[in-house]
Amino acid sequence: MPVELNEGLPVEALNDRSGLLELLETRRSASAKAMTGPGPDAAELERLLKIAARVPDHGKLTPWRFIVFEGEARERAGEVVMQRYHELHPAHGEETLAQQRQMFSRAPCVVAVVSSPVADHPKIPEWEQVMSAGAVCQNLVIAATAMGYGAQWITGWYAFDAQVLAAFGLDAGERIAGYIYIGTPTEVQGDRPRPVPASITTRF
Repeated sequence: MPVELNEGLPVEALNDRSGLLELLETRRSASAKAMTGPGPDAAELERLLKIAARVPDHGKLTPWRFIVFEGEARERAGEVVMQRYHELHPAHGEETLAQQRQMFSRAPCVVAVVSSPVADHPKIPEWEQVMSAGAVCQNLVIAATAMGYGAQWITGWYAFDAQVLAAFGLDAGERIAGYIYIGTPTEVQGDRPRPVPASITTRF
């Protein structure tokens, strides 16, 4: 069935924090390319991670964890990304490498949500555990937006490269569900068309 789209909301209507439903109705990601400080302080980040972890988790397995990149750690992470990119693309010049080096410096805080499913669980499929990690990402984005920050859920090639992930401390069987960039937007991100529910809904 063809998907029908609504027009996006006007910029002034986005991220309405007057109430929970209003925020959910108007939530719009920020752009990691257009973020600056401040980001969340230590207490705010602890609260954000606590909220992020409050998701459906069949069997109470906690099949996810966090890696936080702040301060100088963002530069070290960027160096890992740049060096690996250079190995994969040795012909690319300094400008491209500099862009790769800045991947974690675009926002004051980057949280990697790591999917850590329990393999071969007798009752709980891995798919359910992976979806739970996705819910963690969305909770974190919504909570950061509710706190007044801009947030964006990103993957990118460096979420899938085995050498980068090993350098970040991921174990075999773990994957990046998302890098959540959190900071203060320097420009407003316009809305985009959204699906009309009736065009993607059937009744059994």
